[in-house]
Amino acid sequence: MSSQTNEPLLLLIDLQKGFDHPKWGERNNPEFVSNATRVLAHWRANKRPIVHARHASTEANSPLAPHEQGYEFYDWATPEDGEMEVVKQVNSCFIGTGLSEHLNDRGLNQLVVLGLTTNHCISTSVRMAGNLGFEVTLLGDACATFPRRSPNGTEYSADLIHETALANLHGEFCTVSNTNDLIGTQ
Repeated sequence: MSSQTNEPLLLLIDLQKGFDHPKWGERNNPEFVSNATRVLAHWRANKRPIVHARHASTEANSPLAPHEQGYEFYDWATPEDGEMEVVKQVNSCFIGTGLSEHLNDRGLNQLVVLGLTTNHCISTSVRMAGNLGFEVTLLGDACATFPRRSPNGTEYSADLIHETALANLHGEFCTVSNTNDLIGTQ
């Protein structure tokens, strides 16, 4: 591994149009898009490294399948020249993508993470990043998720799922922070 740098990399997870599909239910965090776009604009303006992770679902009829329109990035999150894209088929950005090797080869050990969904690909990727030795800041206000039903039929709101996912990650696998604390109120 090369020497470590203090430059944080922004990891954007699954910012794809397929998450607008009604099958997911109502997404929490109305400020998700504005916070995510502010962070992305800040990273680009400061010419910091960015990686876009995209989910290529192998499930039948998934809005995130490569042949579906939902596979596309949101217009505001489309990678620009020089920004790396990794494509994953599982919840973790670190399985089958070469992401860990890319980061290690460049000495990038600090990650700032945002995206969709808090309790699935965000949680899995942040847990793995922490276990792989990366220092992770998770921007809770630049993530979002959807309601879930338990095996016994209990409905859990998207806000509850989001908050408990963040609580499970903070202090163990990452530091949960917010957009204003990271980049200010610009």
